[in-house]
Amino acid sequence: MSGIEQVPPGVDITVPSPARMYDYFLGGTENFEVDRVAAEKVRQSMPEAEDAAWANRGFLQRAVRWLAQQGVRQFIDIGAGLPTRNNTHDAAQTVEPDARVLYIDNDPLVHVHAHKLLAGVTGTAFITADFRDPEHILGHPETRAAIDFDQPVALLIVALTHFVPDEDDPWGLIRRYMDRLVPGSYLALAAGTHDRHAERAVSGLKEVYSRSSASVHTRSREEIERYFDGLEIVPPYEGAPPTVVYAGEWGAEDPDEADSDGSRWSYCAVARKTR
Repeated sequence: MSGIEQVPPGVDITVPSPARMYDYFLGGTENFEVDRVAAEKVRQSMPEAEDAAWANRGFLQRAVRWLAQQGVRQFIDIGAGLPTRNNTHDAAQTVEPDARVLYIDNDPLVHVHAHKLLAGVTGTAFITADFRDPEHILGHPETRAAIDFDQPVALLIVALTHFVPDEDDPWGLIRRYMDRLVPGSYLALAAGTHDRHAERAVSGLKEVYSRSSASVHTRSREEIERYFDGLEIVPPYEGAPPTVVYAGEWGAEDPDEADSDGSRWSYCAVARKTR
């Protein structure tokens, strides 16, 4: 059952929301019946949907902790979603209590949820904005107040670009963000893939999301690697070459054990801007 007592202004509960469906897969309560019905339809084509959501979440948490250990103190998390615990600021501030996190999402319910969740939490801010408008996001007063662009920043784009069609050029959008960041900054990105998955499963997934507020555009490993062009990918775990891997493998103590069916729905990497 949803934990939402009333529908906030601007929230359409007649159309499924990817953010609310993600919350449902993670066991959250910030979702409506329309989201739960759609999520269960996804599960029919993709039984490992919950595992896939947790694999992305785990990658985010491990990557953020690792980045904070490298000395990064500023994080921009675009497409933050609705999770109620183990968020970016939790992971970053466990390592560095003074870390600052700017959350961004275009779902109005995420804004309502974040306002409650972040109340009294130092070093955090939230703005409602669309990933496809980097100039608005980077020039927003909350961004300028939270982020010092003369210092390294970690840009977190986790489980987001597969909601951006080719015609909106997600690769170019990533470059526009990274161009604003100084050397020593990082990109941590995970994106959905259709590699090695049955066409029926991929088609079923796309069909459900075509009826939501954002359609799905899964991509090949080669297409996902393009997000890191011009950046230096870091080895995903001890002994590994610097490469893109499945979401569950990044930062894992035992990559073979972490390589689950759900994990294989996303490729990910962390990469450093060197110049």
